Amino acid sequence: MKILILCTGNSCRSQMAEGFLKSFDKNLEVYSAGTKPAGAVHPKAVEAMKETGIDISGNNPKHVNRFLGDAFDYVITVCGGAKESCPAFLGKVKKRLHIGFDDPAEATGTEAEISAEFKRIRDEIKNGFFDFYKNKISK
Repeated sequence: MKILILCTGNSCRSQMAEGFLKSFDKNLEVYSAGTKPAGAVHPKAVEAMKETGIDISGNNPKHVNRFLGDAFDYVITVCGGAKESCPAFLGKVKKRLHIGFDDPAEATGTEAEISAEFKRIRDEIKNGFFDFYKNKISK
């Protein structure tokens, strides 16, 4: 099963979703990419995932064009921006889904408030992608 998770910056949501899906099933081939990739994975995303025992510190944001020639079982967008500007894939895509989440990189406030927002969205991503895994893949 080959899955691509798309976001705009590929620095937070799609990286966390990739980490969770890989943790649910080591046999899944999971990738993430962005339409306008950031320079690095957001440090707060790395920190939030580390609390769950998942290390995404070695990940790097990638441009979606890298995957245009590949075939995927699922292409999943996790933000409105990526859904609206999602490129046409030249390869075979069996199913497209949108599982949307707020962008924690846009959080403002104190360090504690920003960290809390990353954790809230991390937990939503974990729950949303576990439901996807349980209902669409592991059946």
